[in-house]
Amino acid sequence: MEGEIIAYADLGKFIGAGLAAIGSGAAAIGVGHVAGNFLAGALRNPSAAAAQTATLFIGIAFAEALGIFSFLVALLLMFAV
Repeated sequence: MEGEIIAYADLGKFIGAGLAAIGSGAAAIGVGHVAGNFLAGALRNPSAAAAQTATLFIGIAFAEALGIFSFLVALLLMFAV
């Protein structure tokens, strides 16, 4: 009985880590949206594209940061809990 409880706890850790890893895929989708919207705006108004490049990189950095945070949560769930 004691071994079953430990096995269920390990199973819960891995399920939680898998759910947290979904955030990495969501970050990739977010980066795609940021870059796609930038390209759409740059094609509509090419003269303003140079001024918006810094905003593009900030948006990509925020989206990637969320992916990194979800990856760290997954690692913490797998190895630290």
